[in-house]
Amino acid sequence: MRWRRVPADGASAEGRRRGGPERCRPAGKSDEAPEERDRAGAGAGERERSPSLRKGRSVPEEEESLLRGRRAKGSQEEAGAPEAAAAAAAAAHSSPSLLGLRMPALPALGLLGLLGLLACLPSRSAYLTLYFCVADSLAVMSVDLGSESMKVAIVKPGVPMEIVLNKESRRKTPVAVTLKENERLFGDSAVGMAIKNPKVAFRYFQDLLGKHIDNPQVAVYQSRFPEHELVKDARRETVTFKMSDKMQYSPEEILGMVLNYSRALAEEFAEQPIKDAVITVPAYFNQAERRAVLHAARMADLKVLQLINDNTAVALNYGVFRRKDINATAQNIMFYDMGAGSTVCTIVTYHTVKTKDSGTQPQLQIRGVGFDRTLGGLEMELRLRDHLAKLFNEQHPSKDVRKNLRAMAKLLKEANRLKTVLSANADHMAQIEGLLDDIDFKAKVSRQEFEDLCSDLFQRVAGPVQQALNSAEMNLDEIDQVILVGGATRVPKVQEFLLKAVGKEELGKNINADEAAAMGAVYQAAALSKAFKVKPFIVRDAAVFPIQVEFTREVEEEDKSKSLKHNRRILFQRMAPYPQRKVITFNRYTDDFEFHVNYADMGFMSERDLQVFGSLNLTRVKLHGVGESFKKHLDYESKGIKAHFNMDESGMLSLDRVESVFETVVEDKPEEESTLTKLGNTISSLFGGGSPVPEAPENLTETVQETQEKPGMEKGEERTKSPEGSSGKASIEEEEEKPKPPKKQKLVEEITVELDVNDVPDLLPEELQDSIKKLQELTERDLEKQEREKSANSLEAFVFETQNLLEPQELWEIHFKRNDFFVSYQDKLYQEEYQFVSTEEEREDISKKLSEVSNWMEEDGYTATTKELKEKLSELKKLCRSLFFRVEERRKWPDRLAALESLLNHSSIFLKGARMIPEVDQIFTEVELSTLGKVINETMQWKNETLAEQNKLPPTAKPALLSKDIELKIAALDREVQYLLNKAKFAKPKPKKKENTTKTEAGKNTTVPPESEKVIPPKEEKQEGADEAEDASPVKEPPTEEPMQLESESGPGTGKHNRTGISISLFVSPVYI
Repeated sequence: MRWRRVPADGASAEGRRRGGPERCRPAGKSDEAPEERDRAGAGAGERERSPSLRKGRSVPEEEESLLRGRRAKGSQEEAGAPEAAAAAAAAAHSSPSLLGLRMPALPALGLLGLLGLLACLPSRSAYLTLYFCVADSLAVMSVDLGSESMKVAIVKPGVPMEIVLNKESRRKTPVAVTLKENERLFGDSAVGMAIKNPKVAFRYFQDLLGKHIDNPQVAVYQSRFPEHELVKDARRETVTFKMSDKMQYSPEEILGMVLNYSRALAEEFAEQPIKDAVITVPAYFNQAERRAVLHAARMADLKVLQLINDNTAVALNYGVFRRKDINATAQNIMFYDMGAGSTVCTIVTYHTVKTKDSGTQPQLQIRGVGFDRTLGGLEMELRLRDHLAKLFNEQHPSKDVRKNLRAMAKLLKEANRLKTVLSANADHMAQIEGLLDDIDFKAKVSRQEFEDLCSDLFQRVAGPVQQALNSAEMNLDEIDQVILVGGATRVPKVQEFLLKAVGKEELGKNINADEAAAMGAVYQAAALSKAFKVKPFIVRDAAVFPIQVEFTREVEEEDKSKSLKHNRRILFQRMAPYPQRKVITFNRYTDDFEFHVNYADMGFMSERDLQVFGSLNLTRVKLHGVGESFKKHLDYESKGIKAHFNMDESGMLSLDRVESVFETVVEDKPEEESTLTKLGNTISSLFGGGSPVPEAPENLTETVQETQEKPGMEKGEERTKSPEGSSGKASIEEEEEKPKPPKKQKLVEEITVELDVNDVPDLLPEELQDSIKKLQELTERDLEKQEREKSANSLEAFVFETQNLLEPQELWEIHFKRNDFFVSYQDKLYQEEYQFVSTEEEREDISKKLSEVSNWMEEDGYTATTKELKEKLSELKKLCRSLFFRVEERRKWPDRLAALESLLNHSSIFLKGARMIPEVDQIFTEVELSTLGKVINETMQWKNETLAEQNKLPPTAKPALLSKDIELKIAALDREVQYLLNKAKFAKPKPKKKENTTKTEAGKNTTVPPESEKVIPPKEEKQEGADEAEDASPVKEPPTEEPMQLESESGPGTGKHNRTGISISLFVSPVYI
C-alpha cells in the first residue's frame, strides 16, 4: 500500500499548513460511505459491484489523533452533558439558508454557535489536500477449464471469491476459439461463428492435449468433428490443426489463447492486471497432459500457482463453507461429477488434524477416484444430433444432411438445447429454420426416445463409483453422503441409475454444480498468494496412477556366472498423497548407470483406457560421474547413490537431484584449550565452580553426537544423577569408562543427470518462444483492430452529434425522412445553446468540415488506418474547441456562482458571529479576523467586477468569467474559514479565577473542584476531536446561590452539578448588542 499526496489546485503551502487536519482516504472513496459502482453487460441488467479497495484506512498516528480529537477522552466527558448536545443540535437547525444548507440564527452566538457553523459551511473535501491510497496489483484468479465451458473467479481486496462475468454478463463462457484470417473470436461469438463456418471454430480440443497422432482419442475427435484437418507434428508426433499452409496451431497454442482471453476477462472485471492463477484439470490427466497445460499457461504469460484437480477443488469449496461441521470424527463424502466430456467419482475424507504452526485445522484427503473419459453430456448430444439428422433425412429422402457441415453444426446446437429441455419435460419439439437448402426442420422428440438412444451410456454410470470404492478400499456403508456435481447430472436418468448404484435414499444437491470447482480453486489461489491471508485448510490430494523406478544390474549366480536382474521399486503408490518427496538409494552401483521412471501396475484400467492413456514409460535417467566419484573417495565408505524425487502440488513429478554419498570415520581429538579458557576455568574453580577438566569431554561429545547419540546421552545422564550418595569424581570415572561413539564425516557429491522423456517430448525452448511470439502477434493484431474500430466509431459519433447540434432541426428531419430513418432528436433549446455562442460564419466552417469528413468516411474510411482516423478526429476537435469551451463555461456558471455566493454569505455570518464573542471568551486574534474580512471583500469585489466585464462581452467572444477561477476563489475563501474553525474546535476555554468558600466549625476551608474534574466539551467535539483534557485547569463554579444549593443536595465533592453549571455558562452565552 502506498500513500500519494496530491495538492489541490490553488492551495498554497501556508494554506495547507494552516488548514487543520488533512483527511486520508483510499482512492475513489468518499467520507460518508464506500463507493459503489455498477457493471453492466450487453443484454443484461445492471449488477452491483463490490468496491475496488477495502483494505482499511491506514492513517498516520499523529493525523489520526488530530482528526478524531482524542474521542476516547472526549466521550467520557461528553457523557455528562446531554443538555449541551441538545443545544448544539437545536442551534445547528434553527433557520434555513441558501442551497438547502442550515444556518444558525444570529442571536446567542457564543462558542456553541460558532462551532455550530461548522455543520453549515460547504465541505472542503474538493479543495484541500488529500491522501490517495494506491494499491498494487494484488488480485489472483482461477480458471475452471471444462470440456464445453469455463468459469473464471477472482479474489482481490474488497472482492472475496467472485465469479467473473464475461462480455455478455454470463457467469460461464464457452471454451471455443474462432481463427479467421484477420480476427479471432472467443466465447459465445466463436460458438455463433461455428455454425456459419465450422472449419475455423475449435471446441472440445482438450482431449488432444498430450496425445500422439495415433492415439485412439484423436481418431474419436476426428470422427466427431470431421471439418478439422489434423496433421502430425514431425518431431513430437503430436496433433496439429492445419487451416492452411501458413496457419497451423497446436492444441497447446489454442488453449493458450483461451487462457489469455480468460485473463483479459478477469482483468477487466477486477480493474487491475492479474498474473497469478490456479487452473483446474481433470483428475485423470497424466504427466504429459499436465505438462501441456503448463506449456499453454506459459504461452499466455500466466504464472501458474498450482494445477489443481477439479474434483479436489470441488471438495475444497464444499469444506470451506462447512468448516464448523468438520471435527475429529472422519466424514466420508462422495462427489459424482459428470460434465460435458467425462465423469469422475471422488471419495473425500474430512476431519481435523493438529499442526505445529496453526493448531487444530480441518483437512480433506482424497481417498478414492474413479473415472470414465468418454461418459458425459457431449456424447448424449452427439447421439441426439445423429437422431435428428436421421429424422430430417427421413422427411427429405433426396437430401443427406450429414454431408453438410453447417447443417450438422446447427443440429448439434439444437441437440444441446433439446437435452436441457427434456430434462424437465416429457417431450419437446425440435425446430431449425433453414437447416439445409432453405428447408425448415421440425420434429417431436420425447424423453423416452432420448433415454433409449443413450441406454448404454446410463449403464456406465455406476462404473466410476465402483472404481472409487476399490481405490479407497471402502464400501458404500462408509459413505455418509453422495453429492452431484457437473451439468450432465441434471439428466433424470443419470440420477436414477446413480441412486441405484450408491444405495442411498437421496442425492445431495447442496452445492453449485457449475461453479464449485472455480470457487474452490480461487480459494486455493488466495491461500497460495502472498497478498492474502486465509484460514488454513489442509489439502491432501492423491496420485491416481502409481509410479515406479525400474533398473537393471548384474548379479552373480551360484555357479559364479553373471546375469542381469531387472528390479522395480514403487516410488508413489496408487492414491499416495501429495505433495511429497521421495528418495531412492542405489547401493550396488560403482559406475555410471541408468534407470527408468515408469507407471506401475495399471491393471485397474480397461484395455480401452490404457490405449487412450498413452505410453507407460515416463523418463529414462542417465547418470554420469558415478565412477569418477568413487575413484576420488577410495578411503570413504559408500552410502549409495541417492535420487531425490518430488511430486509437487500440481501433481508433476520431477527429479530434483542425484547425489553420491560417502562416509568415513575420523579420530576424535580433543581440542587444546586456549590460555584464556584455562584462565577462566581456574578462576571458576577458585570460586566453587569445580574442576573443569572432566566437563570438557562431556560437552564436546554432546555437541558432536547430538543427532546420532542423543538417546544414549539421556540414559547416561540418568545414571549419573540417580546415586544420591556418590561423589562427583565417581560420576566422572563412570563417564570415562563408557565407550565413545566414533565421529563420522559425511561427503556428498552431485551426479550429472541426463533425462530422456519417453511419453510426449517437451517443447524445445525455441519452439516455446515461437509459440509465445505467435500468440503475442495475434493479440496485438486483435488490439489494433479494436483500437481502429473504436477510433472509427468515435469519429463517426463526433460528426453526427456535432452536426445535430449546429444544424436546424428541420433540416435533420428532412434528411432522415428522405433516408427513411428515425432518430431521437435533442431538445431545440439545447441546439440553440450552441447557436447562441457562435456566429453564422463559424457554424458554416464547422459544418463544411464535418461534411468533408463524413464524405471521406463513406468513400475511404473503410480502408483508413487508425492513425488517419485519430488525426481526422483531432482536427475536428481542434476546430470546435473554442465553441464547446464557451458552451461548457456557460453551463458551469450557475452552479459555481451559486456555490460562491453561498460561501460568501456563510463566511460573512461566521465573521459577524466571531466578532460578537465576548472578549473573555474570544479565541481569535484581530489579525485573523481582519484577514478573513479582507478575503471576503476581495472575493466579492472580484465577483462583481468580473460579472460586469462579462456582461459587456458578446456571447461569441472568449468569456472573461471562467469556472476554474471561481473554484480557486472558493478554495481560497474556504481555506481561511476552515483555519478559524479548526482553531475554534481545538481551543481550550479560558479558566475563570473565582473562589467559592464555606465556613466550618474547624475554621475556613477553601472548596475547589477535584483534580479529576474536566471541562465539558460541546457535542460537536466528540465528532471532530478535541485537545488533551489533562492540560486544562478545572473551572471553578461562580458564587451563585443556585449552584451552592445543588451542591449541598448532592454532597460536597461530587462535582455533578458543578459540571451542569459549567455547561450552562459555556454554551448559553448572553447576547451582546
